[in-house]
Amino acid sequence: MQYNRMLTPILKQNRLYVLILFFVMVNADAFAQTISCPEKWWAITHPFIAIKAFKITKQVLMDLDSLKKEKIIGEDINGGALDAFKHSYWMASLTNKVNSTRALKLGIAHEKGNKIQFKKHRLEDSILPDSISSAMDLHNNIAGSAVIKKKKIYSKKEIQQLIFELLKEGKLMIIKKDLSGNYLNCNGTLINLQEWRGKWNIPKCLVLSN
Repeated sequence: MQYNRMLTPILKQNRLYVLILFFVMVNADAFAQTISCPEKWWAITHPFIAIKAFKITKQVLMDLDSLKKEKIIGEDINGGALDAFKHSYWMASLTNKVNSTRALKLGIAHEKGNKIQFKKHRLEDSILPDSISSAMDLHNNIAGSAVIKKKKIYSKKEIQQLIFELLKEGKLMIIKKDLSGNYLNCNGTLINLQEWRGKWNIPKCLVLSN
């Protein structure tokens, strides 16, 4: 009991130090704008891996930007293959270094943050978040995390290849669109987004990535 009383202040002090360092790094660049309150709380409850997770996330975004420029898997970051790759690659990269449970909790925190963003009418990747986009991300998070096997550390190229394979095999989800990039419902009918403006539950349709 006495040992626990002595240890608690030390843990709190270290947690505070790591959290302060985390936010100093985050607020140092534009990535600060993407950090939501649920993600900040995740950092508080995972103080010793928050910095590592931040660095991994930042690298993933840089890699994604390169892939977008090369047009290897398209440019659609709003419900397309590139969007699916983004979340799966992010979770796989995190799982590779901080384990699946912690990675997926961060992914869930991110989606909770998107719901808050929606309520505040704030955009993510130039559009307002919605329920189908969130469901897509959560599915792809789980799929990406699952490709990382225990007792092995993967290289960045190996992880990217694993996610490419998930896309090709149809194990990821994307949002159904026509050739012009317009959203369709599950009957293939064009969705008039003006009619659903400001709504969380839009009748978009999830389909397999292949």
